[in-house]
Amino acid sequence: MKTLVTFNEFGLSPELMKAVSKMGFEEATPIQAATIPLSLQNRDVIGQAQTGTGKTAAFGIPLIEKIDMNNDAVQAIVVAPTRELAIQVSEELYKIGSTKRVRVLPIYGGQDIERQIRALKKHPHIIVGTPGRILDHIQRRTLRLQHVHTVVLDEADEMLNMGFVEDIEAILSHVPTERQTLLFSATMPEPIRRIAERFMNNPELVRVKAKEMTVPNIEQYYIEIQEKKKFDTLTRLLDIQSPELAIVFGRTKRRVDELAEALNLRGYAAEGIHGDLSQAKRLSVLRKFKEGSIDILVATDVAARGLDISGVTHVYNFDIPQDPESYVHRIGRTGRAGKTGMAITFVTPREIGQLHHIEKTTKRKMERMKPPTLDEALEGQQRAAIEKLLATIEHNNLSFYKRAAEELLEEHDSVSLVAACIKMLTKEPDMTPVQLTEEPPLMKKEKKRQVQTRQRRNETRSRGSKARTKR
Repeated sequence: MKTLVTFNEFGLSPELMKAVSKMGFEEATPIQAATIPLSLQNRDVIGQAQTGTGKTAAFGIPLIEKIDMNNDAVQAIVVAPTRELAIQVSEELYKIGSTKRVRVLPIYGGQDIERQIRALKKHPHIIVGTPGRILDHIQRRTLRLQHVHTVVLDEADEMLNMGFVEDIEAILSHVPTERQTLLFSATMPEPIRRIAERFMNNPELVRVKAKEMTVPNIEQYYIEIQEKKKFDTLTRLLDIQSPELAIVFGRTKRRVDELAEALNLRGYAAEGIHGDLSQAKRLSVLRKFKEGSIDILVATDVAARGLDISGVTHVYNFDIPQDPESYVHRIGRTGRAGKTGMAITFVTPREIGQLHHIEKTTKRKMERMKPPTLDEALEGQQRAAIEKLLATIEHNNLSFYKRAAEELLEEHDSVSLVAACIKMLTKEPDMTPVQLTEEPPLMKKEKKRQVQTRQRRNETRSRGSKARTKR
């Protein structure tokens, strides 16, 4: 059995440990446990790991630790294949570096380049960007790399698939040779090995197996539904299924805030957690959830990292997850300690490809579920009322009330009296209007890659035409 490694064992500075604790990190994942000590020793590292293994923190924590706050120059660059990943990585680095006040800037194609130039003049310490846009700024001389001490190549095999190898080599040729290089890739094809041989100094290879993809104790369903109908469907499911404790996952912080507010408007006891909450607020919400004073927790993927709360019976993916690893992590919040759980994923018609990708990777098909009707929701509330009545009979001394009951039975039939009790206890479905900002559908990975490759080609053509104009 492997010994768990805590972040206290890495010898990090107190200010960095404060940020790490605030993010909820306690025990290091295998990639973090292997990579962080090597990186802190300035060793070059090749990390062979899948998405969802914690690799951003694996390179991000030592990267932030080594930033010199007395130096306003760019000291590190992280190269990522897509704008989405560049934004995601920059957000996590910003959180890790928050107590140290490290300045992180994402740069990518599709964003106004003049705006990026203005941001570069504000002296960021770390640049996170796509290869084409980083190279564009190097050629414009709006990005200077002579003080860079660390380069990270994230998802290198994806950059290879998108045709970025020449751009990566060009970027690395502009960085000082006396540097640390960290390369992360799920696979290690020959072109990636050649980059490592040419640009890395005696790298240490760290291999981490993909997360276990089986979740045997969880019933898995999906509902194909239009974005605007998701919320009413969620509330009907809650009325029908009456979960003891439920977690609802949203893709963004805005989504989490709006969902929690909307659920409360409809009379449900819900609160949200995401990365912008203070540690005190986060702990307060989790305490309420564990104690049962709220029974619905709305969360982002990052905020729910490492949650281990017994009694969670249902997970609702209000927004489909970004990748299979996130899906497994989300639904793994239920079905714990040998108990069964239920996971229901909402999918818009344009997201069916992403659903099939998750099923293929997890080797588990989700069963299709029809969206519940209003009548089914009302029947669910009636069942909940009957359960309350039966629990009251079983767990209470009713002697004081029996005389009044006998008097009522002299005037009314028993069926009418029980029906009246059920009606009084039944919570009518609440149709209070709510406002939710629509989220764009999550494109199938292959389709997204085609779009990004087309954008990259357009950027390359644009750089070429500008160069010819200057000549």
